Amino acid sequence: MKTALVCGAGGFIGHHLAKRLKKEGYWVRGVDLKRPEFSKSSADEFRVLDLREAKNCTKAVTLANGQVVDEVYQLAADMGGMGFIHSAECEIMHNSALVNVHMTHAAGTLGVKRYFFSSSACVYRNMKIGEAEMTEAGAYPAQPDNEYGWEKLYAERMAMAFGRKYGAAIRIARFQNCYGPEGTWRGGREKAPAAMCRKIACAPDGGEIEIWGDGTAVRSYTYVDDMVDGIFRLMQSELEDAVNIGCPQYVNVRELVEAVAAAAGKKIRIKSIPGPVGVMSRNFSNGRIESTGWRSQFDLQRGIGQTYPWIAEQCRKAGLVPG
Repeated sequence: MKTALVCGAGGFIGHHLAKRLKKEGYWVRGVDLKRPEFSKSSADEFRVLDLREAKNCTKAVTLANGQVVDEVYQLAADMGGMGFIHSAECEIMHNSALVNVHMTHAAGTLGVKRYFFSSSACVYRNMKIGEAEMTEAGAYPAQPDNEYGWEKLYAERMAMAFGRKYGAAIRIARFQNCYGPEGTWRGGREKAPAAMCRKIACAPDGGEIEIWGDGTAVRSYTYVDDMVDGIFRLMQSELEDAVNIGCPQYVNVRELVEAVAAAAGKKIRIKSIPGPVGVMSRNFSNGRIESTGWRSQFDLQRGIGQTYPWIAEQCRKAGLVPG
């Protein structure tokens, strides 16, 4: 039986990934600062460890029999939505860099053979609306829009360097925005789809919600099941260097609001306010991940149809839905 370590297994994508690996027949160890918030982890073993400390990274990759896990999936990071990314630059760079420095070192020196690193579309420069698709090579010359992207780009290179030195297979995915049930939906770290679901769930029919900027910024929103499928296929593949994973459907923020309002069965008015918007547009090639047989199975309407009811229920439980 293959063994896998999921770093960040208490978080959104890591929690879903542990579930997928169990279905694929793996023995799974989950590690994070916290346990999953909304349901019990599927991992065979879950350890609460701070991976910013080198000794804990060694503990994480070492099994009870003294051997190391076959595969490491490194998703642990200090991250959140655009508001958090712009307000917590120092914390992000400090905490995530420590995790990646120590985890790549532990995995490399102890002999882990396959290592996955979760990077981000934030490594890319700003794009103009309507600009042609960008391949993974477009990350250079480097000009990320924020410090989160710079840290991710450095961590990619560090993982590849350790892979070369220690003979490990390194797989790197650059995620576009991911959403779905059991993701952060309030508190400032939530991504745009979860934020819009919360705002609309809490608004009356015909009510108004606020968005940052004029709503024309273009993004791809990738449902969590598609993301996890891409991670698994990439890890089993022979694809080296970074690989984009994202839904090929691109929408602006106003269209995202419309999709959520449709799922809620509400009419919603939009009020634009100042706030961090990030880049104006994204448009990336999925050719490399599609070479593994991966295809996005969830367009925005289907994915929001799965996500909105879950977030609306969380709002009801929290007493946030108007009577």
